[in-house]
Amino acid sequence: MSFNYILGQLINGIKLGSIYAIIAIGYSMVYGILRLINFAHGDLLTVGVYTMLVLMGFSGLPIWLVILAGCIVSIMVGMTMERLVYRPLRGSGEETTLISSLAVSVFLQNLISMIFTPQKKAFHLPDFLTVNHSLGPVSLSTINILTMISIVVILIALTLLLKKTKIGMAMRACSDNLAASQLMGIKINNVVVVAFVIGSGLAALTGVMLAGEYKTIEPLMGFVPGLKAFCAAVLGGIGSLNGAVLGGFIIGIAEVLFAGLMPSDITPYRDAFIFFLLIVVLLVKPNGILGSSEGGRS
Repeated sequence: MSFNYILGQLINGIKLGSIYAIIAIGYSMVYGILRLINFAHGDLLTVGVYTMLVLMGFSGLPIWLVILAGCIVSIMVGMTMERLVYRPLRGSGEETTLISSLAVSVFLQNLISMIFTPQKKAFHLPDFLTVNHSLGPVSLSTINILTMISIVVILIALTLLLKKTKIGMAMRACSDNLAASQLMGIKINNVVVVAFVIGSGLAALTGVMLAGEYKTIEPLMGFVPGLKAFCAAVLGGIGSLNGAVLGGFIIGIAEVLFAGLMPSDITPYRDAFIFFLLIVVLLVKPNGILGSSEGGRS
């Protein structure tokens, strides 16, 4: 097994990890404020990418406008989800909100299946996004390169948002103590909406990354990546922005290396390996690698 092969697998792991990290950021932002595990988060990815598919049917629309529209629709669905489901249940207990998020997830999956049918559909990005570039021993498409760049840009932008803006500082305050923040005059609902807007938009963005990679989409396409991204958030320390990114890279690299280095009769069980890895880490670090006992953001 050559060095170039292993290097190529590492790059593929970073690419996949970038996608998991972006989705995990949405999980962590919402959990950090509301202590809500939103299992419908992965389905917002699907909503966004199906919106893009519809708009691609209109010739002449630039791809950036198609992607932007997909993100906007996902944001609107995320905001509606928060307003109609999660806000009325706020304070009802984690079990209630957890079950409600699973219900919303199943509802969105079935709604998309009903509208677009359960069959896979082809998803083709413009040629300039799919053309391959040789980087030494590794070949990456433009969308792959943009995926890896985007996680760096997103992490820097969100770090600046949280530390340098009023809404960011309000989000950090709510993460530390939601009740105390409300007593101090912080508008909790506005803070929560911002968290859902950011998370939903990022979920849709990862949708085009995944669809561009696999060339097909289906109504359940967001479920497994969403579940793995949740594992990434927990692994890194849910509620921690840096932890979400770290967990995403660990999950992505571990998954690709397992699939690339193990015998072919074992590789179909790579998902089991990922969850086993999560269990092992949590046995050693119950709050995740970068998580605090309070679950706050770092």
